[in-house]
Amino acid sequence: MTTDEQALVRYARPPWRPLRWILAVMVVSAVLWSFAGTGVGPASLIAGRAGAAQMIAGLFPPDLDAELLGRVATAMVETLQISVAALVLGSVIGLPLAVAMAGNVQAPRWLAAAARGIATMLRSVHELLWALLFVAAVGLGPAAGVYAIALHSAGVMAKLCSEQLEAVDPAPVEAMRLTGGSRLTTALLAVIPQGRAHLASQVLYQWECNIRSSVVIGFVGAGGIGQALGVALHLFRYQELATLVASVVILVIGVDRMSKVLRSRLGAASGRAAGSTPRPLRSLLGRSVR
Repeated sequence: MTTDEQALVRYARPPWRPLRWILAVMVVSAVLWSFAGTGVGPASLIAGRAGAAQMIAGLFPPDLDAELLGRVATAMVETLQISVAALVLGSVIGLPLAVAMAGNVQAPRWLAAAARGIATMLRSVHELLWALLFVAAVGLGPAAGVYAIALHSAGVMAKLCSEQLEAVDPAPVEAMRLTGGSRLTTALLAVIPQGRAHLASQVLYQWECNIRSSVVIGFVGAGGIGQALGVALHLFRYQELATLVASVVILVIGVDRMSKVLRSRLGAASGRAAGSTPRPLRSLLGRSVR
């Protein structure tokens, strides 16, 4: 093998990078350390098999008493009301924050920084902690649940929706700016129209998340099915617990089907490309190209 061929082989051979191996060892060590520290593994599952078997056996058959079914239906309606009210209130707070946070909107720095800080603070606090605070402030009931879920979901929607807005096609945005459009005009006519389908999909997905969150915060007295679940669990009424869990599954499936229909109506599932140009901008783009 000639000198040139040896040099070519050395060049083609991937260099040994110890940093990658060190990083891989650190990641594996962190995973093993986390599993060991939390006691996750077959041993913990085997140790709890007796309690799990007793609970599973107690779930069947579910309690289908007419009086209980009436209470479950009332709790399902209350849970649905909590999720819808929290969605509307969270959207009113979160979507303006998303627009201010989006980089392609180019909001003033102080406004974007303030919006980002508020959104981070809202989503950093879990719904359960928000629920505890609002239960102490406004008392037990669904109102505390609505406020708790709305604040957390507002922070989540602000982050995710701002990323959806930043992912739109930049060509219409630049065309609007070149024609003298202001920041507000560009946001309303170039950024938001392109991302509206994805925004609608994100908001409707948040509705599904609100259903699940309302079940969790019910354990601290914030109303809905979660409150009934907490009572049944504390009193070891496993058959009643099975009926309540089934009602949660039915409610989540129903909301998922409904949101899918709404997404298709709003264009989120129409199959249109994410970067397609909104109709109001087509004539503007045509003029700018000419």
